[in-house]
Amino acid sequence: MAKRGTNDAEGPSPSHLIDERIKELNDWRGETLARIRALIKAADPDIIEEWKWRGVPVWSHAGIICTGETYKAAVKMTFAKGASLEDPSNLFNASLEGNTRRAIDFHEGDEIEEEALKTLIRAAVALNVAR
Repeated sequence: MAKRGTNDAEGPSPSHLIDERIKELNDWRGETLARIRALIKAADPDIIEEWKWRGVPVWSHAGIICTGETYKAAVKMTFAKGASLEDPSNLFNASLEGNTRRAIDFHEGDEIEEEALKTLIRAAVALNVAR
């Protein structure tokens, strides 16, 4: 299931736009974003892909779960309600000072702790559904 994330019903789907972003990156950032996306979908098959804020992939289920921003030196996965989530694997390594969001910055060569990340995604979904 995908929705555009805007009032514009015309144009490519968010899933297509995310595909295009991954292709245009054409380096480790595209590979990392694709891997994160696959893990999000594996953790929650009911996730909704959106495209917001002029080009940010967003994954939602009963509200925003996380975003997937790309920068020159990092792929940032920001959890909308990350400060409310338990993080026993200490995945969060960015945006730690805020009261709401938490993020994981992935850099070139970083290993993704797949099971821990899927657990964190499922916890974020559960938090949204419970509210």
